[in-house]
Amino acid sequence: MGSPKIHPTSVLSADVELDQDVEIGPYCLIQGKVKIGRGTFIEGHATVGYRTGSIVLGDNNHISPGAVIGGPPQDISFKGEPTQLIIGSNNVFREFSTVNLATSKADGKTEVGNNCYFMSYTHVGHDCKIGNNVIMANNTHLGGHCEIEDGVVIGGVCAFNQFTKVGKNAFIAGSSTVNKDILPFSRAQGNWALIRATNKVGLLRKGFSKQEVTNVHKAIRIITMGKGTIDEALARIQSECTASENIDYLVHFVRSSKRGLAISRKSDSSMSEGEE
Repeated sequence: MGSPKIHPTSVLSADVELDQDVEIGPYCLIQGKVKIGRGTFIEGHATVGYRTGSIVLGDNNHISPGAVIGGPPQDISFKGEPTQLIIGSNNVFREFSTVNLATSKADGKTEVGNNCYFMSYTHVGHDCKIGNNVIMANNTHLGGHCEIEDGVVIGGVCAFNQFTKVGKNAFIAGSSTVNKDILPFSRAQGNWALIRATNKVGLLRKGFSKQEVTNVHKAIRIITMGKGTIDEALARIQSECTASENIDYLVHFVRSSKRGLAISRKSDSSMSEGEE
């Protein structure tokens, strides 16, 4: 294992900690309390950290030119409170992507998991929680406090209202505007986005059995196509679908939704589509 390599034109504050084999290219600014894990490569003209922030980058991350990782939250109430950004390992942040520090309004942490890919001009707002194996295509933006769970794929030029949540292994088509929660295992599209189908191909590619894809598909159709209330739909799912970890998780996701689901039900106004 080798020592860190720092280009002489880059500026690092005294609080920066670098692990082995970290490489920092030319004209970078790394400031505040920043800890960078081994094997991470920061290309030229990138900015990491903020003077009052605390940033942790795991191992083998790649930050491209122009990216700003750990800048202050875009919230007019922020007054420089000491908040955090915690990023796991093996993530890629492409050109001009931005990930903001948290505010002090929740737990004070913006979090990104492992093995994520953020394409050019993507934005992760303050207090967001990003899981593992998430892909965000170019020019997609998350408002503050969004939650994107494991295995989610988001197309380009999408916009997410603050506090929206996307369940595991969902797919969001490009140019969608999301203002309600997106069911796990589903495909959503539109302005405003609605859940259109089950993400069957994506689930099969992730190793789900055909039987379980059919089981999950049945549950999603009960929610999106049924005529009763959401509570009645959940009762049907527990009665008609084969019990499994995925079904239990789906039911919990629905019950815990705070913004409502991105579906077109008219019989339960709290769970229907619509603008804020």
